[in-house]
Amino acid sequence: MKAAYIEKFGDLDNVIVGERPVVEPTPSQVQIEVHSVGINPVDWKIVAGVLKDMMPHEFPLILGWDVSGVISKVGDEVTDLKVGDEVYGYCRAPVIKEGTFAEYVCFEAQHIVKKPKNLSFAQAAGIPLVTLTAWQALFETGDVVEEQKVLIHAGAGGVGSMAIQLAKKVAGAFVVTTASGKNHEYVKSLGADEAIDYTKESFVEKGKEIAPEGFDFVFDCVGGETARESYPIVKPGGMVVSIVGAVDKAEAEGLGIRGGNVFVKPDGKQLQAICELIEREVLILPTVEERPFDEVVEALQSVKTQHTRGKIVLNIQ
Repeated sequence: MKAAYIEKFGDLDNVIVGERPVVEPTPSQVQIEVHSVGINPVDWKIVAGVLKDMMPHEFPLILGWDVSGVISKVGDEVTDLKVGDEVYGYCRAPVIKEGTFAEYVCFEAQHIVKKPKNLSFAQAAGIPLVTLTAWQALFETGDVVEEQKVLIHAGAGGVGSMAIQLAKKVAGAFVVTTASGKNHEYVKSLGADEAIDYTKESFVEKGKEIAPEGFDFVFDCVGGETARESYPIVKPGGMVVSIVGAVDKAEAEGLGIRGGNVFVKPDGKQLQAICELIEREVLILPTVEERPFDEVVEALQSVKTQHTRGKIVLNIQ
């Protein structure tokens, strides 16, 4: 099968598009004939070896965790899915080796669900990682509820665009986000009540104007010092959660606030709940840019710039 993989860590020139053996499902897995895959920042970080000490890996390593496609085989223990079902999923295995950037991928059936009926394969492929990340940050690590004030950094990105909607449309929070001025109309269309242009003003000073009593929850999708710089605008008892940098929990607690980090995990039940929200048209899809599979390196480079809006998706079938 055709796949995009690496045989060593390094720059994006190390990505090989070539042939790999077709994988077969275990009794608890399904095999998916891949139609589309979503590109995420973690993909280029895997290539670079940024996460090599965080999780086990084996070479050759097929990249990718997001997928949409059609069930082509089912393991003997699988009862909820059948051959021919159109599905989507987040396929991060305990050992990073057999990813989704391939014509076929196998994964645990409990974490694969039927894709939203109103989405194309390309649209569905851009959903799992970013939406599960936002869900787990807001509702699992955090406890965002109605009328709280929430600040989401990088609201025009893949995770941020879904976090805005979940916080506003599902939790009922008052949502503020940071985004460049050109993306303010976009983030407000997703449900943001206020947008801060981080290129022209301090989100700390502007945040204090918007929420003088402090934010209940700050979600960092940027990294660097963004989480720590957010501490002064979190109300006592509030929380800062990051997906791209370590929050100093001890320092946060010393200021009377809470800190947390999220590394998204597969969760079929949450993905099914997300599917239902999409089918009910509660959630607006992130902007999807479709590219052919052979442009995988160029797509990874685009995502690495960190200035893309929405999601880049590769079509394999």
